[in-house]
Amino acid sequence: MNKKYVTVIIAIAAILIVIGMIFVNSGSSATINVVGSTSVQPVAEKLSETYKASHPDVKINVQGGGSGVGIKSVAEGTSDIGTSSKSLKADEKKGLTEYTLGQDGIVVAINTKNAASDLTKDQLKDIFSGKITNWKEIGGSDASINLITREEGSGTLDAFEKLVMGDDKIKSSAIVQSSTEAVKQSVKQDPNAIGFVSFAAMSDDVKAIKVGGVSPSEETIADGTYELQRPFLFLVKGEAKGEVKAFIDWVMGTEGSKILADEKIIKAKK
Repeated sequence: MNKKYVTVIIAIAAILIVIGMIFVNSGSSATINVVGSTSVQPVAEKLSETYKASHPDVKINVQGGGSGVGIKSVAEGTSDIGTSSKSLKADEKKGLTEYTLGQDGIVVAINTKNAASDLTKDQLKDIFSGKITNWKEIGGSDASINLITREEGSGTLDAFEKLVMGDDKIKSSAIVQSSTEAVKQSVKQDPNAIGFVSFAAMSDDVKAIKVGGVSPSEETIADGTYELQRPFLFLVKGEAKGEVKAFIDWVMGTEGSKILADEKIIKAKK
């Protein structure tokens, strides 16, 4: 065969291979790794499930670990999106872009059999620091108060410490749980327990108490009269690009906002 024709055939074959690779790559699936807050996790899972239904070529892995883990992982590039249920410190913000999904209340939860119904922030501080140790001191029965708290790195713990504890420390004997759901289960099973959980995760099997006479609700969180609240955040390193940007744009858009509202993530009133 003429060498000229051989060269042409080889060139055509090479072009076809390149075109084939382009088609294969354009049809390949993308993977987005979302890591962080256990309070944000159920909301992120709901968002990802709905998004994937209309974007079957995108795989989204959602994991917990805590807000601290979410901030660290996205900063180090081991996750595509970090999630946080606490405001970031100045040094944590470096190199990151924040997307505020909305506000979440921190609910002080007690057992449904507990008669207590309304506590001030000062009373909460005294309870969790160990100055108040019996329910009868605050309108309950004559029984010791069993404290339930969260692990270090939890955004819920960070917000509770800032909003309630101030310079005081939570009593060292408090039982430490690693998720909102674990705190709820502890409170549900113990008539004398008290803990703090995400408003988005509240259910009828535990009792929310008023704080300073104000019940936690979508309305009181939106208008700011319920003081115990914090943001739910998505975090990316630098600027969001590609499939990550497409997913975040969808989350912040009409369809994503509807899901956030259904999940009790509240937009603050202007």
